[in-house]
Amino acid sequence: MGKTKEPIFRFKGYTDDWEQRKFHEVFDGLQNNTLSRSDMNYDGGEAQNLHYGDVLIKFGDYIDVSMEQLPYISDKSITNKFSNSYLQDGDIVIADTAEDETVGKCTEIVGTKGKKLIAGLHTIPCRPRQTYAPKFLGYYMNSNAYHAQLIPLMQGIKVTSISKGALQSTDMIIPASTKEQGKIGTAIDNLITLHQRKSDALKELKKGMLQKMFPKEGAKIPEFRFKGFTGDWEKRKFGDKNHLITGYPFESEKYVEERITLIRGMNVKRGTLDLSDEICMKWGSSEGLENYLLEDGDILIQMDGALIGKSYAKITQNQLPALLVQRVTRARAKKDIADTNFMYQTIQRNFLSYIKLNKTETAVPHLSLNDIRDFTIMVPTLEEQRQIGEYFNNLDNLITLHQRKSDALKELKKGMLQKMFV
Repeated sequence: MGKTKEPIFRFKGYTDDWEQRKFHEVFDGLQNNTLSRSDMNYDGGEAQNLHYGDVLIKFGDYIDVSMEQLPYISDKSITNKFSNSYLQDGDIVIADTAEDETVGKCTEIVGTKGKKLIAGLHTIPCRPRQTYAPKFLGYYMNSNAYHAQLIPLMQGIKVTSISKGALQSTDMIIPASTKEQGKIGTAIDNLITLHQRKSDALKELKKGMLQKMFPKEGAKIPEFRFKGFTGDWEKRKFGDKNHLITGYPFESEKYVEERITLIRGMNVKRGTLDLSDEICMKWGSSEGLENYLLEDGDILIQMDGALIGKSYAKITQNQLPALLVQRVTRARAKKDIADTNFMYQTIQRNFLSYIKLNKTETAVPHLSLNDIRDFTIMVPTLEEQRQIGEYFNNLDNLITLHQRKSDALKELKKGMLQKMFV
């Protein structure tokens, strides 16, 4: 065991040097199974399974297994073979295979009380030889301070992997004090949790209010209504209240790197437009394409793929100029009889139910313009639409605000953790 220098950032009151150990001095190895997802089910079983793909993509630095729905191993006779390797709180599960340099990504296990959990295919499960502060190892082993050592040890071209043997000689530089470990592990968690909880609570509030502020099936008035409104709502088709068009068939070989954003199906997510550089394409000029120029507040609906009925968004001024591409529908509220924000909430409330009821499943699910035009909605007066639309628009803005704060804190945390480790 050796000693090393302290990190750039350190909590007040801690001065001892951090200890340097080899991986094999910190961990004992556990067994993992080699079962495929087809050997799993979500109905029940003797033990649950943690798959490497979920370690890579779904779970972060730690997983609270008491809060997650994990698959069960269908063959109960198999689980007895792993009785000595059931995962416990503090264990680390490493993904040993990936398509890029994320190989070696790990998650720390918490919340195992009363559960039998086994690490699955393409994982390296490990148990610390001594007790560390909860979540510390998960944060540390995913930080660049540790993970950078793994890059030269990775093998493969299309699929990258790392072996148990290669891990054994990697260095782990750790504070001896479990109190200092604990402070690092919870450094910004509380703030992130605060904003995430606010965002989640607002989403639940919105979900409930969408049911109360729109008439239930067969009813003509909602359960909750703003003061001063009394008349029955009317049944209409979505196309009666909105101007609908689909986009232009732009030729992909003529895409450019700058100028006007193209809104394609892949840009339209559930409630957001993904305009990240990886998928965002541009067009040089709108000349002759004026009919396809989008405006602030236009509603966009994806027409193809497995997520139809779920993939919709509303474009905002800061995302313009933008042009509409084929197989995406633009709904623009008829301003004298419809409110954009109200129409957008109507899509969110029951468009998916309408699609499920009226569209049969095909190999490649798709919508026609008529499918969207014939979507049945309940509509009050224009003034009531505006008040309802404004209420939900403000709620959406609050949800977005807290989610952005949470995301920003996660990025801050990532940067701070690099300074908290040696």
